[in-house]
Amino acid sequence: MMSDRSKLSIINSVIFVVDDNLTNLEIAKASLPKTYEVFLIQTAEKLFRLITRKAPDLILLDIDMPGIDGFEAIRILKADERTRQIPVIFLSGRTDVESLRTGLDLGGADFVIKPVQPKLLQKTVELQLTLRAQERLFEDQERLLEDNEKEMAAFEDDFDGLVENKSSQVLEQHGAILDTVSKLVEYRNDSNVGRKQRDHRGLAILIKALKERGLYADQIKDWDLELMLQSARLHDVGKLAISSGLLAKPGKLTSMEYEQVKQQPTLGVRILSRMESLAFDHALLKYAKVFAETHQEKWDGSGYPSGLAGEDIPLPGRLMAINVVYHALTAERPYKRALSHEEAVKVIIEGRGTHFDPILVGVFSEVADEFKRMSYSVAV
Repeated sequence: MMSDRSKLSIINSVIFVVDDNLTNLEIAKASLPKTYEVFLIQTAEKLFRLITRKAPDLILLDIDMPGIDGFEAIRILKADERTRQIPVIFLSGRTDVESLRTGLDLGGADFVIKPVQPKLLQKTVELQLTLRAQERLFEDQERLLEDNEKEMAAFEDDFDGLVENKSSQVLEQHGAILDTVSKLVEYRNDSNVGRKQRDHRGLAILIKALKERGLYADQIKDWDLELMLQSARLHDVGKLAISSGLLAKPGKLTSMEYEQVKQQPTLGVRILSRMESLAFDHALLKYAKVFAETHQEKWDGSGYPSGLAGEDIPLPGRLMAINVVYHALTAERPYKRALSHEEAVKVIIEGRGTHFDPILVGVFSEVADEFKRMSYSVAV
């Protein structure tokens, strides 16, 4: 859950909503909590006039507008030192990959596809406001450290204690953001709610089994298992940049739609890189990036985004691939029924040497009953 401190820091946030359609403006405002101070603006030109008098904490920006469109507007915002740090979320009916990529490349924080889903918009706005609040907090902490550098030198004997105290505060802040991001990913598809914790535990089951059997020991010995298991919750963070309607489509995807979904790993790495720029724990995000980028690769090289094969796929990605498929198979989705545990295990075993690492499939088959029980307390 988000910390009380984070909630208080965003409760009175100023939000600019920019859209040439008055109905869209009213829908966006009605979707947001009344605690926010929301300004409705119909052109980018009016946005730039208002922003000189009042600085927003976040901007919701349409793309297709007369005069200055959304892409040109964000270029102007990001080129100005006074406004470049303001998070911009695009509100758009566009769902093509090129538009999503262009928006992110220009510095957009996220996309919300119109027609707006109120719950999704609320969570997306909450996440970006919280990230910005954390960024400001880190900036304040850096200034405080600089201002007190000489004074801290006088307390050299207590330095270790000061560092430990600061580290615990930072870890608590990171934990709150990690939880917020993870839950927002779940909101992209209601059938996923509550499954991130099981992804985490399934990974722990496999790693524990590898350690007990002495398999891949040369790699596992260098892992920070606590950070790795925390980061596993972010493996599909790229879904934040993909239309929720597409993710929950109750039917077969078209070839174009499937190509959009296949952008998830690359988009996930971009989102994690942005979090990294906000001074998050680089070690945690190092693991998260590996999970995000490689969990859709396949042992025979037929996966995506890079078509890696065999042991060229990092071991964390090969482990996560089994978790992802198991949980996907046993989940009910708008377009399919949930398979039983036994059916899911059979599919994974049949994927040995094609989809999955043969060694890992062997280990999985030996501990499959633990996946069925999925205990909340797996010791690694």
